[in-house]
Amino acid sequence: MSQPGQAPPPPPSGYPNAPSGPPVGYGAPGQLATTGALGKPRSVGTSIGLAIITLGIYTYVWTWKTHDEVKQHSGSGVGGPLGFVIYFVFSPVTFFLLPSEVRQMVERSGRQSRVQGTTGLWILLPLIGAIVWFVKVQGQLNEYWRSQGATG
Repeated sequence: MSQPGQAPPPPPSGYPNAPSGPPVGYGAPGQLATTGALGKPRSVGTSIGLAIITLGIYTYVWTWKTHDEVKQHSGSGVGGPLGFVIYFVFSPVTFFLLPSEVRQMVERSGRQSRVQGTTGLWILLPLIGAIVWFVKVQGQLNEYWRSQGATG
């Protein structure tokens, strides 16, 4: 025991330091869910416009970037190249896979996600379903990236 005015003695050797916070991948709302780079919030209107102007080519770019950002940030998911191949070979899988990956990432941060795998069912409505799906997924991503400190 230390005397008044003296510093306490150091802890005995052989005891590991206690962890200073939650393990990587978890945390309270507002904290980073992982240590990976943040993704970029994207304008829903601009993205839809680019998809129309490029006759759908931008949807492949968006798919690659989005899968890649989720993988880089969370450490899980298929990543950009494989996400692109899945979309190119059998695009309906992407409509279920991507919202599922987004949900997992968002929920690891302690937040509740508004998208999940079943969000892909919107694709069953011709044209309008794809737009609703995109608005929901990109909206959730924008909200998440900004909550983690991304600007844009």
